[in-house]
Amino acid sequence: MPKIFKLLFLSFFLTGLVSCGSSRAKVITTKSEENRSRDYSSKEKPSRSYTDKEIAEVKPVNKKVYNIISTAKSFEGTRYKYGGTTKRGMDCSGLLYTAFLEEDIAIPRTSRAMSLEGERLYLKQVGPGDLLFFETNKNKKVINHVGLVVEIESDNIYFIHSSTSRGVIISSLSEPFWNETFVMARRIL
Repeated sequence: MPKIFKLLFLSFFLTGLVSCGSSRAKVITTKSEENRSRDYSSKEKPSRSYTDKEIAEVKPVNKKVYNIISTAKSFEGTRYKYGGTTKRGMDCSGLLYTAFLEEDIAIPRTSRAMSLEGERLYLKQVGPGDLLFFETNKNKKVINHVGLVVEIESDNIYFIHSSTSRGVIISSLSEPFWNETFVMARRIL
C-alpha cells in the first residue's frame, strides 16, 4: 500500500478514536498563527499515555486549580462513555465538567460551549488548569475535544482528557496527532 494511503487511513482511523463532541451547535474556529508556525522535530516523544509517577507533581499557584487537576487525575484509567460523568465512564467534556464542579465552578457541559468561556491564550501563556481545544474530525471544522493542562515541562504541555479508545489518559501536545488537531487554549480561572 502506498505511503500516502497508509497516512490517510491512519488519519481517518485516529479521527474516529478520539471524537468527544456532541452534534449540537457548532463553533467554527481556525488555528492560531502561533500553532501553524510551530515546528516539531522528529525527536519528539512517541505517542503514549503518561502515569502520575512519570509526571512530576503539579504545583499551581491557585489552590482551586490544584484541586481541579487532582480531581481530574483521580479519574485516570476510567473508560470512555459518551455523556458520562462518573467512574463508570466519561467523555472529555464530562471529565472537565466534573472536575470543575468539585470546586463549585459551573462550566458548560460540551467542549464547544466550553471553548467560548474564559480568556483565549497563546501557547506560551498556557499553564496548569488551562483548557486545550481540538478539532479531531477533519471533515467537520468544529471543536469536538477538550483537555485540561496538568503540567508544563520544557516545551511539552501535558494534558488530561478522555479518548474514545483509551479512556482518561494524560497526553502531550507535542504528539503529532494532538499538535495537528489543536485549535486554541483558554483560561477559565
